[in-house]
Amino acid sequence: MREYLRVLIKRKWVVIASLTLIFGVVAIATLRATRIYDAGGSIAISKTDPAMLNLNNPSNGGGADYSDPTDLDTEVSILRSDLLALQVIKQLNLDKQPEFGGSEEAPSQSLELTTDVIQPDSAKTTALLEAFKGNLRVTLRPNTRVIDIHYKSSDPDLAARVVNTLIHTYIEQNFKTRFESTMQASDWPSKQLVDLQMKVETSQEKLVQYQKEHEILGIDEKQNIITSKLDELNKELTAAESERMEKESIYRLVQSGDPDTAAAAAVGSTAGAGRTSSTSSLLEKLREQQADLKIQVAQLGTQFGPSYPKVAQLNSQLKEVEAQIQIEMTKVVSRVRSDYLASLQRENMLHAAMDKQKQEANRLNESAIEYSLLRRDLETNRTLYEGLLEKLKEAGVTAGLRSTNIRPVDEARVPTAPADPNVPRNLTFARALGLTTGIGLAFLLEGVDNTVRTPEQAQVISALPSLGMIPLGSRIGTDSSTKRSLLVASSREVVELVTQWRPQSQMAEAYRALRTSLLLTSLGAPPKVILVTSALPQEGKTTTSINTAIVLAQKGTRVLLIDADLRRPTIHKTLGMGPKTGLSNVLTGNATLQQTMVRSTILPSLWVLPAGTPPPNPAELLASTNMRDVLAKLREQYDHIVVDTPPTLSVTDAVVMSTRADAVVLVIRCGQTTKQALRRARDILVQVNARVSGVLLNAVDLASPDYYYYYEYQGKYGHGYYQEDELTSGNESEPKVTSSSA
Repeated sequence: MREYLRVLIKRKWVVIASLTLIFGVVAIATLRATRIYDAGGSIAISKTDPAMLNLNNPSNGGGADYSDPTDLDTEVSILRSDLLALQVIKQLNLDKQPEFGGSEEAPSQSLELTTDVIQPDSAKTTALLEAFKGNLRVTLRPNTRVIDIHYKSSDPDLAARVVNTLIHTYIEQNFKTRFESTMQASDWPSKQLVDLQMKVETSQEKLVQYQKEHEILGIDEKQNIITSKLDELNKELTAAESERMEKESIYRLVQSGDPDTAAAAAVGSTAGAGRTSSTSSLLEKLREQQADLKIQVAQLGTQFGPSYPKVAQLNSQLKEVEAQIQIEMTKVVSRVRSDYLASLQRENMLHAAMDKQKQEANRLNESAIEYSLLRRDLETNRTLYEGLLEKLKEAGVTAGLRSTNIRPVDEARVPTAPADPNVPRNLTFARALGLTTGIGLAFLLEGVDNTVRTPEQAQVISALPSLGMIPLGSRIGTDSSTKRSLLVASSREVVELVTQWRPQSQMAEAYRALRTSLLLTSLGAPPKVILVTSALPQEGKTTTSINTAIVLAQKGTRVLLIDADLRRPTIHKTLGMGPKTGLSNVLTGNATLQQTMVRSTILPSLWVLPAGTPPPNPAELLASTNMRDVLAKLREQYDHIVVDTPPTLSVTDAVVMSTRADAVVLVIRCGQTTKQALRRARDILVQVNARVSGVLLNAVDLASPDYYYYYEYQGKYGHGYYQEDELTSGNESEPKVTSSSA
């Protein structure tokens, strides 16, 4: 997070610029955009009432709870269909509206649209549909059966009218579709009904004709006369057989001659007959008289004996009574026999009638098979006819009912405020987009930044030690009244002699740190010949050479500063020296070292060897044996020799000189030297076995977020150790120098 914060702080102006630009563009575009109004309405699609679909079977209502989820999606697709869109366009004359490419002032060239036919090959029709459907939005509310319809237009009244017209057109179209479907469904039953009616009539005629031919007079086989008569004869025959058996049993009893039995049989057989009731009563009376007479005879015979006249008289009466009983018994037997014979005759007659009726029933059964087939065919045709007739009537009723399962929930009202552009939303989006773009661009620029910015990067890229960094300027502390500004080399501030004129500054301290690194990092004795070079021009190698020579001379040693940049010499200009002979003249033999070396007016222990007259072949002069001999002599005379050379990647002068130096300082400029240039310069020096001491990062902007850690330790806690004394242009004692080579 600290690294991300560093990048954002470093690239803050990129983020601010992106945010400002995008926010401004979006704000201007939003304020200048046409106001779009959004009118919305809704409809509810309820489940289909089963009573409307099946008037004949209301019990099927239990299946009404089932609902196919695709039904509502289908209705949404119908609302978005071209057919409804064209109907609305035609009803509202939308093709004349300016937003659809029309003009109300021009003569009407409205599309000859039909509500039933769509002309997809018409370019104008296609354009109208695209414009209409592009502003239409139809959505299904989740977990409901409500569909929301929205339309956007620059005219609020038009937007509301489009939504309401679409809703009403959709409901009317739904009813019309149902009506047409019902009427189409009733066409086939109507044709089939005529055929079924003819079949029913034909089947009925065949059945009646067959009944006549086979004398089947009943309505059906269960109520047929022959069958009924057979049942009646069967019942009568059964009763006759029972009666005959009863009469036969009585007749056999009376034939036994037993008066008691005959009397009982006579009584039993004649109990229900009026004609025999008197006979039975007479027989009973005679039997009672017989019994009385026997009793009297027995009593008188016992008392007076058999010869008693009264007994004889009673015996005569008894015989007469017994004779009458015998006569009555004969009559009873005759009557029982007559009843028996009559029952037998009736039974025989019923048997004969039964046999005859059975023969007729058998003939009826033979014809019943065909009769049943004809009757079944009639019933089947009649059932089909009645069912189809009922369905046809039901279809007619359903078609006549102006009912639908679609109803408006909310009518569209004219919107009072525009929906687009949404100024708060757009500005919020612009801020978010600008901030996101700025942050992304900041990290992109950081990622594509191919320059070296920190000593750590330089050390990792070059695989060489970091000798330190030279700040671009020094951050001045603040007092209670004023604030000091940041001193920058590129802002007309002299930095070539900063170690001399501002020895307590942060930049001078950085050069002393470089001196410490050079003197302590070499094995054995401190290096005498120190060569300063850079990868590319304008990286501060000359400034580094001068200040390094000054800080070495400040510790009391004899130091020689050699300007070995024979192509573009600048040291003599920086130190205020006029054109003089120098190194090139010594190497060509036109001057001696004593003639060319000049003691510096800055420090008594600092000598300068200018570059001299620019030669035509500087690389050859620096690689010659004369240069080797000159350095050998100078080593004996001075404690340290600082050699300023051209850039390594520009010319080969520095590479040639690097093999004769005890230490090579590779100067790179912060934020300017690329990583490839640093690697290439390092490779060139290493290939010739140069003693490269390390890399020096020059012109470091300590105010950059890349060095927030430096301020945390060096700036915050070490501020009291630096004294930044501003140079004044009115100081006559200072040499007039320039910063062209910084």
